[in-house]
Amino acid sequence: MSDLLGRLRGRGWRMTSQRRVVAEVLDGDHVHLTADEVHLRAAERLPEISRATVYNTLGELVVLGEVLEVSTVGRAKRYDPNARRPHQHLVCSGCGTVRDVHPVGNAIGDLPEEERFGFAVGSVEITYRGLCPACA
Repeated sequence: MSDLLGRLRGRGWRMTSQRRVVAEVLDGDHVHLTADEVHLRAAERLPEISRATVYNTLGELVVLGEVLEVSTVGRAKRYDPNARRPHQHLVCSGCGTVRDVHPVGNAIGDLPEEERFGFAVGSVEITYRGLCPACA
C-alpha cells in the first residue's frame, strides 16, 4: 500500500474506486503531475473516471493537507503527494519538470529578525529555478 493511501485510510477517508486510483497515480517520491496528467493516468486504470472527479479529488486532498498544490509561473498547477516531509522545489525553466529537494539549514532561522518586519514566520516556500540536464 502506498504511503498516501495509508495516510488516507488512517484518516478514515472514504475510499471509493475513483479516489483510490487518484491516490495510486500520485504515489511516489518525485511525483508532480498536473490534474490533466493525473486524469490521463487514472483513466488508464479506471476508464470511466471523469475529469471533474479527478479535479474534485485533488481539491479534497489539498484541503486535507495530504497533497501540496505546486504553482509554477506560466504553467499548470502540479500536485505533490510529499506533504509530510519538509522540502523545497527545483523547477526547470525550460520544460517545467519539478523535483523535491532537501537543502540543509533552517530557512526560517536564517531570516534575520530585522527582515521579518514583525511577522511571526511559520513556514517557508523556496523554489529553485534552472535548467534540467535535458534542457541545458
